[in-house]
Amino acid sequence: MDRAGPEDALAVMAQDVAKAAAALVDLWDRTAHAASPRLSSLQLRALMVTRRSPGINLTGLADEVGASPPAASRLCDRLEAAGLLRRRRNPDDRREVGLVLTTHGHDTVDELHERRRSALQEVLAGMPPADRRHLLDGLQAFTDVTEARESQAASHGDSG
Repeated sequence: MDRAGPEDALAVMAQDVAKAAAALVDLWDRTAHAASPRLSSLQLRALMVTRRSPGINLTGLADEVGASPPAASRLCDRLEAAGLLRRRRNPDDRREVGLVLTTHGHDTVDELHERRRSALQEVLAGMPPADRRHLLDGLQAFTDVTEARESQAASHGDSG
């Protein structure tokens, strides 16, 4: 009996999932490029991180978006110039500067979330209800495994 069979099936499935993920990323990117102001993927990610972690400092943002601190600083300069983000001094430590979204920044992120939700809804509407349920169940299982792996990796990183 060929032992590579299950591995081959997983490889084919991984290819199919990658194709579906690429379609989702394409949909995600198209909605972002249709938004105003037009922002790069890195700028959008910085806004999302700042929204999730108001007051994050520049080093934290750089780590989250995978940029060097000087590059993150330039990124923040552009977002600040666009009126989407502002720097504010930490009242407890005047040397530390935190990043927060402006009202315009929050509105921009809200608009993007709504565009993405609407685009996903249109695609889901074209699927049979049973397929939508299977998709959701599969994505939830995928998320559960991903989060467990991330948690495990973080706990190994903390102990070493």
